[in-house]
Amino acid sequence: MASEGITATGYIQHHLQNMAYGKLPAGYERINADGSVSVLEQDVWTLAHSSQEAVDMGFWAIHLDSMGWSIALGLVFSLLFYRVAAKASAGVPSGMQSLIELIVEFINKTVSDTFHYKNSMVAPMALTIFVWVFFMNLMDLIPVDWLPVAAASISGNDHLFFKVVPTTDPNITLGMALAVFCLMIALSIKEKGFLGFVKELTLHPFHAGKWYIDILLIPINFLLETIALVSKPVSLGLRLFGNMYAGEMIFILIALMFGAGFVLGLFAGVLQWGWAVFHILVITIQAFVFMVLTVVYMAMAHNTGEDH
Repeated sequence: MASEGITATGYIQHHLQNMAYGKLPAGYERINADGSVSVLEQDVWTLAHSSQEAVDMGFWAIHLDSMGWSIALGLVFSLLFYRVAAKASAGVPSGMQSLIELIVEFINKTVSDTFHYKNSMVAPMALTIFVWVFFMNLMDLIPVDWLPVAAASISGNDHLFFKVVPTTDPNITLGMALAVFCLMIALSIKEKGFLGFVKELTLHPFHAGKWYIDILLIPINFLLETIALVSKPVSLGLRLFGNMYAGEMIFILIALMFGAGFVLGLFAGVLQWGWAVFHILVITIQAFVFMVLTVVYMAMAHNTGEDH
């Protein structure tokens, strides 16, 4: 529910701001909670007190909430699968073991249908991506005020920024996409050789077979292939971010309705339930799409044929 004494715009902006930790330069003017201004005497690493301070911290600012939740959920995923694997038996499986076996079989079949090369890393990577991204997306189903209010109460800071859905942070989604991109480049060079990788960038899609014509085509090919290559991680990361950010925004707008009276609050409860049910499908599909595209990119990296 929206906090009392705050405008709708302020409520939305507060929920969309990450807990940024970064460096502010000496001489920086900070606006305090009471409206007074204090000037920093020296450089200081600190939490941002406003969205403007987060911007002024620059590139090296760290979003502690996104990093913390993504690492924590990764550990939950690892420990959960480890415990189930350690207790797995050939007899009648438990409910959790059955669920995990179902997920593993589903991922394995998906990878087998998409990736037709030999690489023992791809299937485990696909499983990790799917479950990890799903867990991060799943945080969007927790009511938007519960964890931020709890964090504010524990810290004693009523204006604490605290986002709990890592995939609504483009730094997280683009960071994962960049890791996939780097792995794709490394595998391409490994499978095709450095010279083969360079030829792929310079002799496709246009190739005349005559060197004096190919020289003229190289700049065009390189531009087109570079754009296609760079667009892969960008679209991979932004697709996940955009869908999850939109879903979070709808939850925030619904939460605003709870403070607008009994009738609208009752209607908001129905909307929240309906959107949450639909959003279960969204968060699952987005995890699946991110995983499938990663596997497709790995297959493209292993493809040594001439027709790309």
